[in-house]
Amino acid sequence: MTDTSKDAGVIQVLVERFEKHRLPIVLELKEKVDSGEVLSDREIDYLEQIFEDAQKNKALVERNPQWQKISARVVSLYREVTEKALENEKNA
Repeated sequence: MTDTSKDAGVIQVLVERFEKHRLPIVLELKEKVDSGEVLSDREIDYLEQIFEDAQKNKALVERNPQWQKISARVVSLYREVTEKALENEKNA
């Protein structure tokens, strides 16, 4: 299996996991923090795990530039949720 076809398979799995699992959860967290609520420890751990996974997949995205824009938007969404959660925590 070539690196390109291996990458394509990994990307397919990551996109499917994102669409079915991570995006719905992150949108729920965004709604929660946008309404002024704070995140639970479990929710914060979840976001930390997502950032760790993003770091692990950084080389994959760099090898596949067609995914860089969407990857940046996803990380931006996670950062937005995290920053708003921190702001809510400070105001609580």
